Amino acid sequence: MELPSSLLENAVTEFSKLPGIGKKSALRMVLHLLKQDAQAVTQFSEAITRMRNEMKFCQRCHNISDADICAICANSMRNNQQICVVENIRDVIAIENTQQFNGTYHVLGGVISPLDGIGPDQLSIESLVQRIQNEGTEELIFALSPNIQGDTTIYYIQKKIGAHSCTISTISRGIAFGGELEYADELTLARSIANRVPANSFVK
Repeated sequence: MELPSSLLENAVTEFSKLPGIGKKSALRMVLHLLKQDAQAVTQFSEAITRMRNEMKFCQRCHNISDADICAICANSMRNNQQICVVENIRDVIAIENTQQFNGTYHVLGGVISPLDGIGPDQLSIESLVQRIQNEGTEELIFALSPNIQGDTTIYYIQKKIGAHSCTISTISRGIAFGGELEYADELTLARSIANRVPANSFVK
């Protein structure tokens, strides 16, 4: 794509690095920004810069946060004896949008996948085990994508927890095996949360 300005080309190149954004879409975005007044563009760039520089991760559950403890963990109305284990922050957002879960979360930061070079030590599994031991967790709900990597991660965590006396369940398989949690529609995801089943029904 030949552009009449190197400044325009540089901006398009940066926008096209975003997931799902090609050169044409990036060009539309950049041209849209050019139509805005300077103050609006400054606010846009400042919001991105502040997000990158000031965003924190919750010290308890590893969700994104404006403070050391996220809004969900800090909410006294949430059930702190219930932990929903998810792969990433997008999954927290997806489940919250169903309005069917009132417990807390634990973001692993991925799933065990040896083929991709991701082992247990690269995930926030140890901090989850510590939470369960220290907080008197009553129920651990696995809301991982239903695939081999997700099931392997559930199996590993179950072994790490050992004999700790908390109920362990997983979302029901209204989510198709091999699917990605974040792409499930909200009704299916809500039913999966509400109809969760014992984790050992799937993990052997």
